[in-house]
Amino acid sequence: MISSFRPAKRPDPAILDAHRGVIRALERRLVRRGLLRGGLSLGALSLLTGCDLSDDSAVGRALRAMSSFNDGAQAALFDPNRLAPEYPASMVLKPPIFNAYYNVEDVKPLDGDRWRLEVAGLVTDKRAWTRQQIAALPERAMIIRHICVEGWDYVGQWSGVPLRAFLERVGADLRAKYVAFRTADDYPSSIDMATALHPQTLLATKYAGQTLADPFGYPLRLRTSTKLGFKNPKWITAIEITNVYPGGYWESRGFNWQSGI
Repeated sequence: MISSFRPAKRPDPAILDAHRGVIRALERRLVRRGLLRGGLSLGALSLLTGCDLSDDSAVGRALRAMSSFNDGAQAALFDPNRLAPEYPASMVLKPPIFNAYYNVEDVKPLDGDRWRLEVAGLVTDKRAWTRQQIAALPERAMIIRHICVEGWDYVGQWSGVPLRAFLERVGADLRAKYVAFRTADDYPSSIDMATALHPQTLLATKYAGQTLADPFGYPLRLRTSTKLGFKNPKWITAIEITNVYPGGYWESRGFNWQSGI
C-alpha cells in the first residue's frame, strides 16, 4: 500500500503563528537551563506545523533541539540485553505488508547474482560480500512485531545473519557510534551501535522461511525489534561504521533518529 502518513496537502505553516511567541519563550528557557537538546517528536511536529526543518528560526531550532533531547533520553533508557516479545508461528502475516511512498509495481528488483554488499568506514576487512557469502553465515530466525510510525503493526518472521556477528566478522570497531546503511532505493538510514549489537537485530534475507520477495528488500534488509519500521532499510547495498553522524532520508526530514519502541 502507499503510505497514508503524509497528508495530501501540506499544512499551512501559518497555523502556529499565534503560538510562535510561546515557542520562542520555550527555546529561551531551554537555553538557560542547558536543555536545548530536544524532547518532542520532531517528525510529528514538522508534519503538524509544516515547518521547514532546515529553517534557522527560533521555532526550527527549538524543534531540532527537542528531538535531540529525545534521542539522548532514548539512548539512556535503552537496555542492550532486554529482548522484545517473540510470537508463535501461527501469528505470522503472509505476505508481510508493503508500505512505501510508491506503488509496489514501481519497485525495481535487484539482480541477486550481481548484487554486492559494500563495507566501509571503521572496519579492517572492506571486501565486498556476495549474496552467497551472506547466506553461508550462521542464521537466526525471530518472530517479532513490526510497528510503523503510522500506527499499524503486524507480526512477522525474519531470518538472517545477526548484525553483531557480521560486524565482528569484518572487524568493525564496536566502540564506534553509528552504523549507516545505503540502499538501492535511495532511502538511507542509520542506527546506534548499541542497537546494531542487540541480539534481535538482523541482516535479514528471508521472511517466513522463504527468500525475501523483491518488494520487501531482496536480497538484504535490516530487521530490528527495537526500532520503528522506517528504521529498517530495505535493499541494502552498503554498510559503513562511523563516528560521524550519518542521519538518513526520513531523519533529515524531521523523523526522530532513535525512534525506539
